[in-house]
Amino acid sequence: MIVYNDTVILDDTVEQEWLDWMKNVHIPAIMATGCFSSYRLLTIIDSPNEGITYCVQFNADTIEQFQEYYKKHLFKFQDLHQQQFNERFVLFNTLMKTVE
Repeated sequence: MIVYNDTVILDDTVEQEWLDWMKNVHIPAIMATGCFSSYRLLTIIDSPNEGITYCVQFNADTIEQFQEYYKKHLFKFQDLHQQQFNERFVLFNTLMKTVE
């Protein structure tokens, strides 16, 4: 399984707005692409960063499914996130593969 992970460090003042938007708009739109089979939304309890840190992990069954998301959708979704929460977050992502 391929895991695409977005780690987002939020300004404290935007946390609830961000969570609502992620749960009701952003994550459903990403899942609607059909590139991922499931997702998880996590908060990091012991983050060394200022602000609140969340991880959103999207699971693709194959690398080809992730590559389709990357080519067709990734930059559009990153732009939407930027427009919605400009200057109130830091985001970085990682791509991982589960070890059997």
